[in-house]
Amino acid sequence: MSSVINPDIVDSKQRARAIARVRERGVVMPTFSQLANPSSIPAAASKALVDIAPDEPHAANLWRVHWYNGADRTSRIDVPGYIVLPEALTGVKAPIVVLLGRRFPMIGAHKVLPAYSALAAQLVTGRFDPEQQKAIWPSTGNYCRGGVSVSRVLGCRGVAVLPEGMSRERFEWLEKWVAHPDDIVRTPGTESNVKEIYDKCAELARDPQNVILNQFSAFSNYIIHYACTGSAAEQAFLAFNGSGQRRLAAFVSATGSAGTIAAGDYLKTRHGTKIAAVEALECPTMLNNGYGEHNIQGIGDKHIPFIHNVMNTDVVVGVSDRVTDSLNLLFGSDVGRKYLQGRQKLDGKLVAAFADVGISGFANIVASIKLAKQLHYGPDDVIVTVATDSASLYDSERDSYRAKHFPSFDEVNAGEIFGSCLTSIATDNVVELTDQLRRQVFNLGYYTWVEQQGVSVEDFERRRHRSFWNGLVSSLPEWDRLIEDFNVEAFGPQYKTEMAGKAKS
Repeated sequence: MSSVINPDIVDSKQRARAIARVRERGVVMPTFSQLANPSSIPAAASKALVDIAPDEPHAANLWRVHWYNGADRTSRIDVPGYIVLPEALTGVKAPIVVLLGRRFPMIGAHKVLPAYSALAAQLVTGRFDPEQQKAIWPSTGNYCRGGVSVSRVLGCRGVAVLPEGMSRERFEWLEKWVAHPDDIVRTPGTESNVKEIYDKCAELARDPQNVILNQFSAFSNYIIHYACTGSAAEQAFLAFNGSGQRRLAAFVSATGSAGTIAAGDYLKTRHGTKIAAVEALECPTMLNNGYGEHNIQGIGDKHIPFIHNVMNTDVVVGVSDRVTDSLNLLFGSDVGRKYLQGRQKLDGKLVAAFADVGISGFANIVASIKLAKQLHYGPDDVIVTVATDSASLYDSERDSYRAKHFPSFDEVNAGEIFGSCLTSIATDNVVELTDQLRRQVFNLGYYTWVEQQGVSVEDFERRRHRSFWNGLVSSLPEWDRLIEDFNVEAFGPQYKTEMAGKAKS
C-alpha cells in the first residue's frame, strides 16, 4: 500500500465522468497555486462571487478557499487575516501572530483547504467516479465538514466519519449539509480515538464504491498547506514586520493530521524558522509515547500521522485541555471579557477578536507562549501560529465546562485563569528534539502505518529523507497543470479566454 498519489491520470473513463459532472454543474476548479496566491484568480471567477454568501453551498465558494478573505468572509484582502498578541496578554516579549482560519468559506475553518485538495487530486487523476462512488472523510474535527461541503459543491456524495463525542455544533452543521442522515458515521470515543476511525474506514473500504480520503495519510494535505498556509504565514509576518528587523523565529501548530504543520517546512526553507508540534498533555504521544483522552477538539492522537515530516520538527510542546477549556470560558464569557478589559486593560478590539479563536487555537497560543519562554525569545523573535476555527463551534463545550468547574464564574475565577493559563504558564512538557528523539518519534509511526494500515516498510522509511518531501513540493506545478487541463476539457478551449485576466481585490 502506498499513500502517495502522483500527478498522473490512472483511469481516463472515470476522469471523463468526473469532467461531465463538473461541466453539468458549471464548476471551474481553482489550481493550488491560485489558492496560494489569490491575486492570480481570474476576474470571471471573482465576479461570480459577488452575490454568493460565504456559507452557501455554491461551487463559486471554491474560489474563497484561501487565507485572504476579509473579516466579512466575502471580500478579498491583500494580507491574510491575523491578530497579534502583545506581552500584556501573553507575558512574553515575543510577538505572537495568529492566522485566522474562521474566514474560510462554508465551514468557517481552514480544513476546507485540504479537503478540496484531496478531492481535486482524486478527480483530475481519474481516481474517483462521482457517478458511482462516495467520498469517505475520516476526521476528529473540521476536515469531515470540509469534505462534505467540497463533495456537495463538486457533485459528489460525501460521508463524514467522526467520533460521537465531538462538539454538538459539528453534528448540527453536518445534519444540514449531508445528502442523507446515513452520511454521518459516528465512531466510539472522542479526540484520541483515531484507531476507531481507521477501523470503521477499513470496514467501509471493503465496498469499492467507498473511497477513503484519509487526511492523516493524504499527501495532498501536506502539499496544499505547504503552498497555501506557508505563504500566508509568511505574508502575515512580513506585513506585521514592515521594514523592521524582526525574524520569523518559530511556527507553532498542533499536529492533528499534520497538514497545517507543513507550513513550517515552507517557512524553515525560506526563513530558518523553527517548527514546534503541539499535542494534548492528556495524550502525550510524541512526548512520552503516551495515551489518554482529552478535549482539544481537532487534534487526533495516539499515533503519528503519515504526512508528518517528523525529521524536520524541532520542538514538541504539551498543552493541557484544562488550560484550553479554561481559556475558552475566559474569552467566551461576558464576565471574562469584562475582566480582560477592565482589570487587565486589554484593548477591546483585541478581546473581541478572540471570537475567531477556537479550542485548538488556544492550544497553539499557549504552546507559543511556552516555546517563547523555553527558548528565551525577545521582542524581535516573532512566532506565527494558527487558529483553525472560531469560538462559535464550542459554545456547548464552554457551557458544559462552566457548569462542571465554575458554576458561579466570577472575576476572581477569571483572574486565576488569566494568570495560570497565560502570563504565568510554566515551561513544563516542552522538549527540544535531538536527532535521536526525532528518530524515536518517527519510529513510533511504524505501528500504525506498517503493522495496522499495510503501508510497506519502503514507503514508510523513505519519509525520513528530505528528498522525499522536496519531491512532493516539486510536484505542485504538475497538479496545477492537471487541474487546468481538467477545466479545459470540461468547458472547451474558450475556457481560458473567458477566465482570462486577474481580479482586483
